[in-house]
Amino acid sequence: MHAIVFRKWNQRVKGRDWYDFEWYVRNSVKLNFNHLQERIRQFEGMEMTREEFMHLLKEHFATTDIDMVKKDVVRFLKNTKELDIWSNDYFLQLANMIKFG
Repeated sequence: MHAIVFRKWNQRVKGRDWYDFEWYVRNSVKLNFNHLQERIRQFEGMEMTREEFMHLLKEHFATTDIDMVKKDVVRFLKNTKELDIWSNDYFLQLANMIKFG
């Protein structure tokens, strides 16, 4: 989760982060927000509420060039049809499915 929002790659995205995000949400893995907050504090030097993090996450999902994400991850997949469903809206829907633990 931290990497999706805070990774500093300029205009390049790391599709694996998005692939992992999808896997965690679709497999109902709960997000330990306390642990995430510690990483945010450690690496970004800031405090952030769940709501603030979710806002940044959704903003990122809404504005990132999804074709760049797909292009980065496609070389790792045996079945590239998995990416047919990927869109900004799809990831926004996944964000709404995040479970906190």
